[in-house]
Amino acid sequence: MLTAFGKAFRRYRTGTGLSQERLAVKLGVTTQYVSLVELGRTRCTFEFATAADEALEVGGDLQELWKDLVMDAAYPTWFDWPTVEADAVEITAYGLTVVPGLLQTPAYANAILHGDKEAVDARIRRQEILRKNPPPALTVLLDEAVLHRAVGSKEIMREQLEYLISVVGPNVTVQVVPSSGEHGGNSGPFVVATLEDRSEVVYVDSAYRGLTLSEPEALNAVARTLRELRSLALPMAASVELIRRTVEERWT
Repeated sequence: MLTAFGKAFRRYRTGTGLSQERLAVKLGVTTQYVSLVELGRTRCTFEFATAADEALEVGGDLQELWKDLVMDAAYPTWFDWPTVEADAVEITAYGLTVVPGLLQTPAYANAILHGDKEAVDARIRRQEILRKNPPPALTVLLDEAVLHRAVGSKEIMREQLEYLISVVGPNVTVQVVPSSGEHGGNSGPFVVATLEDRSEVVYVDSAYRGLTLSEPEALNAVARTLRELRSLALPMAASVELIRRTVEERWT
């Protein structure tokens, strides 16, 4: 259904002579997002379909197609993140309370997901992108509290933190952000995916559900927070030493 909607969307766009780039500017989204909609690889919102309908002047056709094809599609609007993540050339993740999924060990993920095997397997499969050739450049910023927050047993925490130390290398950076109640990162964890065309998509987590965002306002807000977090983060060598010391003093 998403593919059918995407093909119709593309026909309307090309029929007006607009490129993906020009339409993206009109709608305030990235070119990559327009491409994902046309490929049927994301379930766009009704608001997006309405704005596109007006921009392409198709008299409500896209709104009706959205109701017929997208509204009852199998996945919610935010479920496109694994697709975006897999296409990224750079990924920057900030973990406020737990280690981000791409660097979780199976035991750590199992504890967080309360033994839901299907969910754990899906999370671990996402890590296959780190074994691509070439892999995406991954930067993980961790609030220092993550090192001390118990997830599962002492053995699980020790294994997880030792794993963080082991994966640091040319394509994986791990830095610790000293705990503070005074920076923008306290609003919650997020991930920024940079795609090959240098466009960016953000995934923001919440208690209700995750949100995949590409609007300029959202990207600017996350970019400001990311600059602040990077300015506060310990250098990588100091971060690794802090993680190692935490393992010895708290989890051994």
